[in-house]
Amino acid sequence: MRFIRTTLAAVAACCAAIAAHATEFRSADIHPDDYPTVTAVKFMGERLKELSGGKHTIRVYSSGALGNEKDAIEQAKIGALQMVRINIGAMNNICPETVVPTMPFLFRSVDHLHKVLDGPVGEEILKACERQGFVGLAYYDSGARSLFTAKKPVRKFDDMKGMKVRVQQSDLWVSMLEAMGANATPMPMGEVYTGLKTGLIDAAENNYPTYESSRSFEVAKYYTKTEHSMAPEMLLFSKRAWDRLSPQEQGWIRQAAKESVPYMRKQWAEREVKSLATVKAGGAEIIEIDKAPFQAAMKPVYDKFITDARLKDLVKRVQDTQ
Repeated sequence: MRFIRTTLAAVAACCAAIAAHATEFRSADIHPDDYPTVTAVKFMGERLKELSGGKHTIRVYSSGALGNEKDAIEQAKIGALQMVRINIGAMNNICPETVVPTMPFLFRSVDHLHKVLDGPVGEEILKACERQGFVGLAYYDSGARSLFTAKKPVRKFDDMKGMKVRVQQSDLWVSMLEAMGANATPMPMGEVYTGLKTGLIDAAENNYPTYESSRSFEVAKYYTKTEHSMAPEMLLFSKRAWDRLSPQEQGWIRQAAKESVPYMRKQWAEREVKSLATVKAGGAEIIEIDKAPFQAAMKPVYDKFITDARLKDLVKRVQDTQ
């Protein structure tokens, strides 16, 4: 009996030690709880829990509960937050290599995008973020971004002239819209609906799911398919927090993140179809245009941001990917 009590005590002590090291990693996202990026990180959390034998989990703070993307990046940099899901454009001013997948009209199709991101170029860009304090785990889809306007529809290139368009807080995004003749207005995503409704901005640009989930289609009825960017989402881990983990724990996180990618892509494809139907039913007009003048206007943007040999090589390797 004494032996049994001693053994039970030892097991209890062991379990307590494991529990003491159990971690609930915090991850931030600006999108609502049912958005594909949020559900994908939740899926990742479930897989991490399984792989770690219940030791580690992930809690997703959605709907900008921990601030906008810029706020979340800063928190992850200092280790106050373990993970962030952001659009790659938010990293452009921090990690130069992330500029490449953000460039306008770079990807020929979703299939081309996936081949690039799943290959050596994509891995190289993720790795480059480590110098700035972030461990790149995965890319998620973000669809093709297009323009939506509140008062005047854009049916041709010249219609963009002087239009106040909300953009991400990124120098590249500002230059991209200015090259189209617009007055680029950096603004957090959470302020777009009110900005459109009050006339602070004339337009914004994003994919179908964000156009729908932000309810922007209620105040901006014209959606012009410029499809000027397929800039992906990134899933980043704080390097400061990462370095405190064991190689085994790091391996679990990488595996769970990798497994979440096909899950996210399936969710995304389904959500795009659903979102398009929703905005159409809500009265949105989907406008097809000639993209050639928009593409031709992007040369100064490439000249400004793809300046050194390393970035030029990355762009060429993207373009050469078949």
